[in-house]
Amino acid sequence: MAETIVEVQHLRKEFNGTVAVADVSFTVQRGEIVGVLGPNGAGKTTTIQVLLGLTSATSGSVTVFGQDLKKHRVEILQRCNFSSAYTGLPSNLKVRENLLIFSKIYQVKSYREKIETVLKLFEIDHLRDKITGHLSSGESTRVNLCKALLNDPELLMLDEPTASLDPDIADKVRKLLRRIQREKGMTMVYTSHNMRDVEEVCDRVLFLHKGRIIAEGTPQQVTQKFRQKSLEDVFIRVARSGDLLGETSE
Repeated sequence: MAETIVEVQHLRKEFNGTVAVADVSFTVQRGEIVGVLGPNGAGKTTTIQVLLGLTSATSGSVTVFGQDLKKHRVEILQRCNFSSAYTGLPSNLKVRENLLIFSKIYQVKSYREKIETVLKLFEIDHLRDKITGHLSSGESTRVNLCKALLNDPELLMLDEPTASLDPDIADKVRKLLRRIQREKGMTMVYTSHNMRDVEEVCDRVLFLHKGRIIAEGTPQQVTQKFRQKSLEDVFIRVARSGDLLGETSE
């Protein structure tokens, strides 16, 4: 049987009385790439923040690697990493300096070789001596992905990893993430508004709306559930019309 890496049970998160996540339960198995989708305000980012231990749940439980996140946060996060198109690295340092600092934080062995490996992987080794704050948004995104792979995480959480990439580089990143998953058995939780990303990269998706999961399955299964031609059509219908479960339930 597949090993459960992430188990979330009845997660609820409120901010000053406002419900960001109402009731979310799901599991992620080792080696899976699971997409967390939904319109703005659906609860995606809050769910990821809870998984990262950046905010605590109002109620419910989160278990990662079989350990309670509240009790074993430091041990768990040592085996994880995170990348977001919206989170920048220190802008006054060179790219290699940023990666060197994070390598030491993560206690990466043979860190100089590892830094060169990840830079070449994302085809940005020519940027090693460039000031991070002078990079384009697409270059910054790839540097952030390099940072996230330095410690060979067992669980990688990605927030809009191709948001600022041109179509050619985005395609390369999608293929690269699938290759890493196949070669290393890495587990990934992946949020995106790019439905092509999701359809090409994710094994399974969780579709959130108003803090609840309204559909779960492969991209094809979710598309069929809502009787649409593509995930993008599903996304647009839910964003514009609200919860469609009542219309689509058998």
